[in-house]
Amino acid sequence: MPLEQLLAGIPPGSPDEALARQVNFEHLPAHIAIIMDGNGRWAAQRRLPRVEGHRAGIDSVRDVVETSARLGIGVLTLYAFSIENWKRPRAEVNTLMTLLKRYIRLELATLHKNNIRFSVIGRPEELTEDVRHELEIGIRQTAVNSGMLFNIALNYGGRAEIVDAARRAMAAGIVPEALDERRFSEFLYTAGQPDPDLLIRTSGEMRVSNFLLWQIAYSEIWVTETLWPDFRRRDLLEAIVAYQKRDRRYGGIKPSPVALGAK
Repeated sequence: MPLEQLLAGIPPGSPDEALARQVNFEHLPAHIAIIMDGNGRWAAQRRLPRVEGHRAGIDSVRDVVETSARLGIGVLTLYAFSIENWKRPRAEVNTLMTLLKRYIRLELATLHKNNIRFSVIGRPEELTEDVRHELEIGIRQTAVNSGMLFNIALNYGGRAEIVDAARRAMAAGIVPEALDERRFSEFLYTAGQPDPDLLIRTSGEMRVSNFLLWQIAYSEIWVTETLWPDFRRRDLLEAIVAYQKRDRRYGGIKPSPVALGAK
């Protein structure tokens, strides 16, 4: 059934179809996280203002979100705006926020159609009232959906998340002796969600940029030279197929055939 859902939007005989048929739907990552990078370089290559790269990146968001839902991914988290991004020129920040509001407003019908629930992780309380209003509408109107959870990391920082989690634990009266990794994770922004199995970074950069630092401890990382505005369904499928070929050991050693009692 998931393959049929995915193929419904793919032209027959296309490279995307061939990739889709390689996907093992019994071994999908439960949670995919993506660092969307390269908007500025995409615009510079075309001698366009940086904001045009951000506008073009909206099409990639739409394609990846819908494809992930069709695949049957449980959680998708996109890194949209970091705490450090406030250092960018005011005009660029304003454009990013305007694009965010427009995306939520225009994509609500698509989110409902694909049974997607929308959420925000980060410090949204520090955003302007108009942005918070749009976010609240998106969260409230998709709360009844039972399919993929779509997180947007907004005004987000991995270190800030850990600090906020520590503060929440202290406020809840948790004493240090009672705090372990499982208990601590209950105070993270992603409480109750599986950690990312697959972390994707576009534009070829080899760094995690303060993203989900606690959660990606054992994530498989897949980096592509493709700039975010050019990232599409095919790239996502390539990442998933590559992920499914890896041997995940979580810091352990894979037992040898002898240890397993093989003859």
